[in-house]
Amino acid sequence: MLEQLPKDVREGLLQARKRAERKASRLRLQVGTQVHPILRMWDSGLALDASTVPHLRGLVDIYDGSRHLWQALIIASSEAEGELVCEFKWIHEALDRAPLDFERDENAPAGLLPRG
Repeated sequence: MLEQLPKDVREGLLQARKRAERKASRLRLQVGTQVHPILRMWDSGLALDASTVPHLRGLVDIYDGSRHLWQALIIASSEAEGELVCEFKWIHEALDRAPLDFERDENAPAGLLPRG
């Protein structure tokens, strides 16, 4: 249906849609010190605004506002309809503590009291 509209009207509609998606999403992607809003996200990837983001590869962090949600490794990015579509090799939940390298016993004491 959009193909029947004049080119400048189609571009204006696409830009308005991008602005609305940017405002609606709190999700953002951080690469080093650069921060980019996420337009859409699904299990195996995400979409960013192609006009503001270079092609990406490597380790990225994904935030919801100020809360760190995931770390992901992006292996491929391609451009489609003004969006930079990035695919994940892996994505892991961000932890607020270092992972344990041993199994913790369920019945282990929470702490020890000093002798006094």
